[in-house]
Amino acid sequence: MLSLQVASTIILGALAASGLSAAEPIEARDVYVPRVTYPHAGTVWYSGQRHNVTWDNSNPPATISNRAYIRLRADNYETPIVLARDFDLRAGRVEVTVPPVITGDYSIVLFGDSGNWGQDFQIIGVLDSY
Repeated sequence: MLSLQVASTIILGALAASGLSAAEPIEARDVYVPRVTYPHAGTVWYSGQRHNVTWDNSNPPATISNRAYIRLRADNYETPIVLARDFDLRAGRVEVTVPPVITGDYSIVLFGDSGNWGQDFQIIGVLDSY
């Protein structure tokens, strides 16, 4: 029976020969979490209007690896409604059209390197809330 040391040497040698002996170093990535500045508490939007969603774009990393998009959040749930996609997160703003939703409180979820959401605001929609 082979000793544990001999068995380990054989296994490590086989891994080294296959190129799996050591993992490649993981590249450090910047996480950019810009704060949503508009809409904010007290804002009222109406379905069908166009508005700018804005965020604090100070101090962005040199490169942002993920495509940015904005979703609408209701209560504590992200809705499937995508308001904007594939825009430059460093721009600090993107124009959106307010979707036909039920009147209620919503927030903006800004996705880039992470998903962060703004303050609750109201949308006057095509239907009143129940």
